[in-house]
Amino acid sequence: MATELEKIISVSGKPGLFKVISAGKAAVVAESLLDGKRQPILSSQRVSTLADISMFTVEEDIALRDVLVAMKKVYDAQPCPTGLAGKELKKEFKKVLPTFDEERVYESDIKKLYTWYNLLQSCNLLDIESTEEISSENE
Repeated sequence: MATELEKIISVSGKPGLFKVISAGKAAVVAESLLDGKRQPILSSQRVSTLADISMFTVEEDIALRDVLVAMKKVYDAQPCPTGLAGKELKKEFKKVLPTFDEERVYESDIKKLYTWYNLLQSCNLLDIESTEEISSENE
């Protein structure tokens, strides 16, 4: 079964990613992918679903789901390298997304993406469909 990126969230100010367990009016209950602990995420906190995030390219923005699919192919569903910085990091990321906009995609964005990819990989949540696969299923 494909991972639903709509149910995987990033919460500003909290490390890692969370899986939405249930939703209420004032909060959602989410489980940390780092330690498995459940906690309420209040409606006042800044939350982004991975399905809503995109990366800047020199052409048009590309959905994060497509970037993660590309990373899975490049790294053969294995963990990606960590500890890279500067030109090495950008050179490595060009293997995944050769057309990324180097002026608008910061080093911190790439590091966060690599951290998220490794977290999803360690939790066996890399069964992600590309936007093309999703749109062909909906036709």
